[in-house]
Amino acid sequence: MALPLYDSQPARRVPWVTYVLVAANVVVFLLTPMSNFATWYGDGEVRECNAAHFSYEYGAVPKELTTGERQPLPTDVRYECGPSDHGKIPWTSAFTSMFVHSDALHLLGNVVALFVIGMGLEDRLGRWRYLAAYLVFGLAAVYGFAYTSPDSTVPLIGASGAIAGVMGAYVILNPRGRVVTWVLPVIVMRLPVWVVLGYWFVMQWLSLGQESNVAYAAHICGFVAGALFAVLARRAGPARRFAALSRG
Repeated sequence: MALPLYDSQPARRVPWVTYVLVAANVVVFLLTPMSNFATWYGDGEVRECNAAHFSYEYGAVPKELTTGERQPLPTDVRYECGPSDHGKIPWTSAFTSMFVHSDALHLLGNVVALFVIGMGLEDRLGRWRYLAAYLVFGLAAVYGFAYTSPDSTVPLIGASGAIAGVMGAYVILNPRGRVVTWVLPVIVMRLPVWVVLGYWFVMQWLSLGQESNVAYAAHICGFVAGALFAVLARRAGPARRFAALSRG
């Protein structure tokens, strides 16, 4: 397993959008029943029930996205403490799901990857282009996953799909870059971006079809969306300037 620690190529500007996205994910998590900080959600089974309701209300349920219709809550004991219908608008969950995480470890892995890789992409694309791209990558991941599992009523949550898109774009726009990476258990080394992110993508691909609560298809869809965006962006001014800096 490899965990990127920081990009060895310094940023030319303060990556405010990346900072805001990281902060937003952390703050939202702290205010949800998935966090022990939010004591007002109760303890034990009550908290678990509230967490299940929160995930269903703000998570992206594939069948809701593919049909455009709200789905009834699962007949599960976890949902017995709350309302039977949240009245959510299905398409809005494609956005809200990007900021909901199941636990602290889920959050940590995402914000570290976003912090390390996102700063470089924001630096080269510019703040508003980067923000728009991030949201589009997230939508591509959510809807891509929904159409690979159109009948699923399990809510999809997490920023992983959007961050996978950031990775896909970055590896295309900066293949010669290097990332200082912690290779478990104890080795820290400076590796090419294409090695670190390429390895991650291959592992996601090989994990498709496994019984898991990880949405590998969403990761792949996000990564591919980011890579396609980067291929097109190479023809634009920001990408050409980025390539020139990389060669220098």
